[in-house]
Amino acid sequence: MNQQLLNSPYMRWVKNLLPALKGRPPVGWVNFGSLRRVTPISREFGYDRGLPVDRYYIENFLARHSNDIKGRVLEIGDDSYTRQFGGDRVTTRDVLHVKEGNPIATFVGDLTNADHIPSDAFDCFILTQTLHLVYDFRVALKTIYRILKPGGVILATVPGISQISTDEWADYWCWSFTTLSAQRLFEEFFPPENVQVETYGNVLSAIAFLQGLSFTELTKEELDHRDRCYELLITIRAVKPQ
Repeated sequence: MNQQLLNSPYMRWVKNLLPALKGRPPVGWVNFGSLRRVTPISREFGYDRGLPVDRYYIENFLARHSNDIKGRVLEIGDDSYTRQFGGDRVTTRDVLHVKEGNPIATFVGDLTNADHIPSDAFDCFILTQTLHLVYDFRVALKTIYRILKPGGVILATVPGISQISTDEWADYWCWSFTTLSAQRLFEEFFPPENVQVETYGNVLSAIAFLQGLSFTELTKEELDHRDRCYELLITIRAVKPQ
């Protein structure tokens, strides 16, 4: 094949087409469809369309570790996950809320100013999507370690790739995390062998989450595929030594 043919418009077109045959459309061939917009489909994380994508991962994480949710359990905001995943293994349900006025809160305050919460008190602490709202999260982790019983477990989740909320918590949103930062942070307080960090997400689920789609708009296979380069949600299970 001579050089003139190799450089012909036809051959250049063939070269551009090859990536599409491997699942990668050539430049200019990408069909954005409903996603070609500079505003998200939903600014409510997908709650107005169903259950958000990150909640699919959070609930799967809690379901896998449901045996840890027992005895005296503390949860942030309300006790919905304690009830859903703890069942009759739970003897006492406690709720920590940052503001006065929550009728089911047994403790009012934040994790950086929590001397009124007893030490060595809780068998399990469910801490979902909260640490990113705490500026001094090391002080919060010190409190968490203190209030867990020996052998107690924290089940925590933190955002990786995420939009920022537009609700009352928008002014508190300080951080996003990675697997490495979460691992190193918890290992400052818990023995490394007692810390288990996992990551969930892929490019498709991250796009869906940023657009505010519900997890029901993706298939299970699409949701469950993990790509370490797209850390949508980070989960942490840490155990206080006996």
